[in-house]
Amino acid sequence: MNAIHRNLLKEVIGFHEIPIGAYNIRTNGKAVGRNTTENIDIVIKTDKPGIDIIIKPNTENESVHIPVLLSESGFKEMIYNDFYVGENSDVTIIAGCGIHNAGSEPSEHNGIHSFFIGKNAKVKYVEKHYGTGDGNGERIMNPTTIIEIDNGGYMEMDTVQIEGVNSTKRVTKATLKDSSTLVIQEKIMTHGNQTAETEFEVDLDGVNSSTNVISRSVAKDSSHQLFLSKINGNNKCAGHTECDAIIMDNASVRAIPEIAANCIDASLIHEAAIGKICGEQLIKLMTLGLTEIEAEEQIINGFLK
Repeated sequence: MNAIHRNLLKEVIGFHEIPIGAYNIRTNGKAVGRNTTENIDIVIKTDKPGIDIIIKPNTENESVHIPVLLSESGFKEMIYNDFYVGENSDVTIIAGCGIHNAGSEPSEHNGIHSFFIGKNAKVKYVEKHYGTGDGNGERIMNPTTIIEIDNGGYMEMDTVQIEGVNSTKRVTKATLKDSSTLVIQEKIMTHGNQTAETEFEVDLDGVNSSTNVISRSVAKDSSHQLFLSKINGNNKCAGHTECDAIIMDNASVRAIPEIAANCIDASLIHEAAIGKICGEQLIKLMTLGLTEIEAEEQIINGFLK
């Protein structure tokens, strides 16, 4: 990997170099590094681009990194990654994509991640998207996540997109069985003329299944954001969806939360709040010696945390 790839790797997974444990690193459509462990296997698909990540039952305190890096202007790809998480496992999966585009043609990554989480398994899934490069070519990312959680399973999904992505459409669909839980935390910031659309749909099919979908976003300049969240309560269950957004300059934000109770024992809540930065907050920080821009940055950083 060159310096550009190492910088992208650091932004996406937090390391300049190859991570420890199981990993698969993909650069411009080609695998440049792969490692498996006794409990985590990574198998290349033969019918389409992508990999199968197979985690044995009872695997604990292990992680797998699967970053995707793009540095060729005009490069476009579609990949399919399937995760099979065995019963009673407790693992961390770190994914994401970094695009460096120094040219004039758009670079685009499309990925479908499918999770099959076994009984009583626990998964923390971290996904970060990052774009950079001084060219005129757009950086486009369209991730789709499909989730099936078996009885007693738990998944925490943290998604972050803070910088450099011109256009994104993020789709997440999940089905939960008895006593399973899905927690989603999304953080997005857009600026310039960037657009970001996120769509979540969770089917609470199992008895005592639950979900909490939280999105926090900041829209600057002339950027546009759309947040759609739908929770279907099909059994005795609990669901909560929340969208909080800060709007600045000439940006626009739309939030469309939807809850559907199809069972008398479904308990569902939706919340949405969109507004500008409070003037009193700015004044308070400016009296401490910060400029207006510095005060705005401090408020935004605290909001996204």
